[in-house]
Amino acid sequence: MPSKPIPGSTGEVLTSLPSPYIPDPATGLLYFPRFLAKCRYVKEHGALPASYAKNYKRGLDRFLCQHLGIEPAAVEAAVFAATDDADLARRLREILPVDPRAHRWNRELCQKGMTTAGQEFLATALKAMGCEDRIGEIRSVPDLMDFDEGRIE
Repeated sequence: MPSKPIPGSTGEVLTSLPSPYIPDPATGLLYFPRFLAKCRYVKEHGALPASYAKNYKRGLDRFLCQHLGIEPAAVEAAVFAATDDADLARRLREILPVDPRAHRWNRELCQKGMTTAGQEFLATALKAMGCEDRIGEIRSVPDLMDFDEGRIE
């Protein structure tokens, strides 16, 4: 039977966050719903658990925003200021480019971690999770997120 992460090996796990492979309905961008969910979590709880806070508005959040030509803080500000989903959609339309080039970002996201350095990072992370047998099976950073959060058996 394939291994599963040692409970707590990556810190607190938020299974409520959407998979990085879920596209945003308005833009088609993968991962964007996850970043929005993290912003909503911070708005509601004041902060993310330490295991997520270290990459909040950095890591993939920042890579996505760089792709869009905006700052992660602008997305966070839109989420914090929004009074409901329709208001958030309006605020995001004001800061997002007309063409978010979803095809380009989605391809890049799905390949995060597939370089030699990326594979070394994934191997190190899987070892720390007690899952060395999953090296080679968990092939990308989005896969690692889904694995850690229980969406990959």
